[in-house]
Order: sequence, then structure tokens, then C-alpha cells
Amino acid sequence: MSTAELLDVIGGLTSLIKIYAAKLPAVVHLNAVPSRVKPSPETVDNYEIIVSRARTQSAGTPFKGLNDSFVTSLEAFEIGHLLGAIQPLLSALDHVERMQSEKEIEVGRLDEQRIREYRAALRKVLPGNRPELDNPT
Repeated sequence: MSTAELLDVIGGLTSLIKIYAAKLPAVVHLNAVPSRVKPSPETVDNYEIIVSRARTQSAGTPFKGLNDSFVTSLEAFEIGHLLGAIQPLLSALDHVERMQSEKEIEVGRLDEQRIREYRAALRKVLPGNRPELDNPT
């Protein structure tokens, strides 16, 4: 598994989280989501397929240590726990950056940009995020 393939995984999961987050009411308690707004079974299946593919492809690569984060994210996503789905992905991005700084992996400029974009997208859908406060005028 290459860095680009790993980022494809994180990008796919981020996309599914964004789709789910768009269906949530404006104010949601972090641990309790009404059952009517849990991710659809099809969305959960897609999330699980991406996680399963990542687990298979990462075997024997420096990224195999991220599998627990992906599974934790999947488990939280299945029950509609948005924060629990996002935090492991942010941790995975932190881990990739740490691996890059320790020269365990190489990350190109385009992949660095993707890391920043995925981090921003995940932070934007975090419960309680107020984007209007991000850019004071």
C-alpha cells in the first residue's frame, strides 16, 4: 500500500462521513444520535468495504498499524457516533505525518496537500464546529 492509496482510503471514509453529517440536525448530542439519522445500511456497507480493503492492502506495509484506527472509526460510524468516527481518522493523519517526519515513509507535495484537505474536511464536520469563527474579519 502506498501513501497515495492510504490517502484514498481516508478520503473515501471522509466523504462518507461528510454525507452522513449533512443529514444530521444542527445540534446533536455527541453520544446520542436519534435512530432515524443513523447512517444508512448502504453507507455503512460502503464504509466497511473501504476499511476491509485497507486492512487487506496494508498487510506487510508501514501502514498496517493504522488498521485499528480504521476499525474503531467503522464501529463508531455504524452506530452514528460522529465524533467517534472522526477522531480515529484524525489520529491516522497524525500518524502519517509522524511517519513522514521520522523518514519512515515518503510523502509527496500532492499527498501533503491531500492530508491538509482531509484534516480540514474532518474538522469541519466535527460536532460543535463553528466555521464562521475560523476566519475572523
